[in-house]
Amino acid sequence: MSDFSLAEAKAIAIAAQGFGQRRTGAVTAKALSQTIEQMGVLQLDSVNVFERSHYLPLFARLGNYSSGILDDLLLSEHTPATHIEYWVHEASFIPIESWPLWQFKMQAARELHAQPGQWLAEHRKLADSLLERLRKDGPATFSQLDDTRSERRGSWWDWSDAKRALEELFHDGVITTVGRRNFQRVYAPVEQVVPESLRSIAIPENDARRTLVADAVRALGVATLSDVADYYRMKSAPAKAALDSCVESGDVVRVTVEGWLDKNGNPLAAYALPQLTIPRSTITVNTILTPFDPLTWNRERASRLFGFDYKIEIYTPAAKRRFGYYSLPVLMDDSLVARIDLKADRKSRTLIVRSAHWEPERPADGIDRLTAVVREAAEWRGLDTISVEDWGDASRDLRRTLG
Repeated sequence: MSDFSLAEAKAIAIAAQGFGQRRTGAVTAKALSQTIEQMGVLQLDSVNVFERSHYLPLFARLGNYSSGILDDLLLSEHTPATHIEYWVHEASFIPIESWPLWQFKMQAARELHAQPGQWLAEHRKLADSLLERLRKDGPATFSQLDDTRSERRGSWWDWSDAKRALEELFHDGVITTVGRRNFQRVYAPVEQVVPESLRSIAIPENDARRTLVADAVRALGVATLSDVADYYRMKSAPAKAALDSCVESGDVVRVTVEGWLDKNGNPLAAYALPQLTIPRSTITVNTILTPFDPLTWNRERASRLFGFDYKIEIYTPAAKRRFGYYSLPVLMDDSLVARIDLKADRKSRTLIVRSAHWEPERPADGIDRLTAVVREAAEWRGLDTISVEDWGDASRDLRRTLG
């Protein structure tokens, strides 16, 4: 018999991610910060058809809030910083207190990039000059620092040498960001942003990995090895070693979940915190998710947990798309019941539903709840009207309810 039923695993995962805690009053900077801390990481993405990805997980958990407050928290240029950007789960924001946990990764990057034949080693003079300019002249974007922006090399996203040097210094933990301008990183030397009290903390790599995998288990609620490794983008072997150590110390326990089987049909090993409690009542949720929400960014986990087969179709030719350019999963209580492709036409202040499709199962009041989701999304982004295009069975339902 499994430790948890699939229904219990879903409830645990959703609760662990901070859903079901929407506020009745205005959402404050403190509430946003606490929610980021609960997730552990807030991933960024540049696509801005409806809204950039890092705004959406907080909307999904807290409801309508002022994105300006989040901008002040994460993107405005101020020190001391409360959050900082690094390659955690892709490009992400983390609470600045997490900085010491990533120094082992930064050290490994510095050692790699210093080896003969490495790009940064061969462009050290350029990197040093950029670092010196940041120290002397203050924070800047790459476009302010790059004197050869017209020169492209045809690789690394068509970056110039200056941009690549800045990004490798960022990966090395030598420079960091103090915010973004027009979504460009504003670089600054680490010593000008991260307090010395954090920079001086030396955490051995094994201890840092133990802390990170335990935190991933906490944030996921119940998770397999691949789930845990993916959360903070570790390779499987060190993630398993850290998990085994956590199990041995009692910080994490091994569990099983109904229906989670390996390729041989045996129960798949999963992990949870020992003090984990199953939510006693159904969590009420009615919202959209970004493709880069921790609840859905791991496609294999989304399939195993929710039976949801998810693919972003940005790079799929338009004629071959099944659901839309950038469809967003719709979470109702403990199920992903639909996907909806939204576009904000800011000039006409219109929210365009480009497509909407139901999953095989949805609640009896699903269309009323989906209508409420669309209206709330429009209100959140300050869009006055809603236009629904005729693509998908849920779109046809929305055209009736929204006129």
